[in-house]
Amino acid sequence: MVTGLGLVTPVGNDVDSTWQALLAGRSGAAPITKFDASNQQVRFACEVKGFDPLQYIDRKEAKRYDLFAQLALAAAHQAITQAGLEGRFPAPERTGVVIGSGIGGMQTYEDNCRAFVTKGPDRVSPFFVPMFIPDIAAGLVSIRYGLKGPNFATVSACASSAHAIGESFNMIRHGVADAMVTGGSEGAITGLTVAAFANMKALSTRNDSPETASRPFDKDRDGFVLGDGGAIVVLESLEHAERRGAQILGEVLGYGLSADAYHITQPAEGGEAGHP
Repeated sequence: MVTGLGLVTPVGNDVDSTWQALLAGRSGAAPITKFDASNQQVRFACEVKGFDPLQYIDRKEAKRYDLFAQLALAAAHQAITQAGLEGRFPAPERTGVVIGSGIGGMQTYEDNCRAFVTKGPDRVSPFFVPMFIPDIAAGLVSIRYGLKGPNFATVSACASSAHAIGESFNMIRHGVADAMVTGGSEGAITGLTVAAFANMKALSTRNDSPETASRPFDKDRDGFVLGDGGAIVVLESLEHAERRGAQILGEVLGYGLSADAYHITQPAEGGEAGHP
């Protein structure tokens, strides 16, 4: 059962504002402001706008956490608060956290590589590893709320968040956990990432019309639009949710996963895939 939702997206910093923007057909794509993109082939992306991490963490934490972890913590706070579980999980030892991220702390990685090359090894941050690793988002949420159940990250490119939710569902279904905080976060709009995706011809190049660039099912599509964001749900078994009188927002009915074993980016022409 889904009992809590949390969102920080390019069109809203919570669930309500994001939903209203989607209903209005509002695009989150705009010229990049996080860095000077004037020399890039692609100069737009879907950045999160007006996000203040200090609403959720203190100033010291903000300096030590990469953006993707900040977004995960913010979305987790929203979801856990809506679920009515902030500070009082009934069985923390049976509540886990699985948060997916395709790449983890990319800005942290880029900054520290630059420091290493230009200033030497002594200038690499002692927080580099815990800021960069994709699993840190799940770890920080676990520490913040004292959740001692299963804890890990799913890292499977564009499927990372879906796999996180699916694996969490399976753990509840098989009795490994009673509740899970799960979803995904990404903070990958950096100069290096944009250049890499642009050079492999994966990104749309509609620099003159960013708001119309994301058109995945259009015959004139020319690539995807890179975006940041965090999305978290609280999943519980039906018995766990009913026992504490939780409001049930939705239900996960099943989960499967497979591969077409065909190409690193192109789908198999006939849609073939394995059977879960």
